Amino acid sequence: MKLKSLTVLAAAMMLTACAANSQNHSGEPVSSRDTSLGSVMTNKQGMTLYTFTKDAAGVSNCNGGCAENWPPFMAGPSAHDTGKFTIITRADGSKQWAYESKPLYFWVGDRAPGDVNGHGIKDVWFTVKMDSAKSHKQSNYSSSYY
Repeated sequence: MKLKSLTVLAAAMMLTACAANSQNHSGEPVSSRDTSLGSVMTNKQGMTLYTFTKDAAGVSNCNGGCAENWPPFMAGPSAHDTGKFTIITRADGSKQWAYESKPLYFWVGDRAPGDVNGHGIKDVWFTVKMDSAKSHKQSNYSSSYY
């Protein structure tokens, strides 16, 4: 009887893990959150994503000390391009998410979901406004900086 119960429990755990895994890898790798700046792009945990105006299309120019303060939004090993979201290869060979060829980052100064403390830093770091991201137009994306 114990063996049957353990088998049922193990099967239930596997199904739960598979369901969670399929939710994490389906569709776009981001979400959105209402903040003091309006609706911005976030990861699935609600942490704000930023772009760096000194990046080139499909190329991250934030490495070393820069990446310590602005951690890249890393793509997992099974991640793949989806819609306007692509995966770029960083200088160190790691994989990073990009939106419309613009690499995405977090800010170490954001401590809780919905924080937007990195917005406007040195006039080169900006949140991604979801209204513009939903339009999927490059001109609107570029003007999404507040």
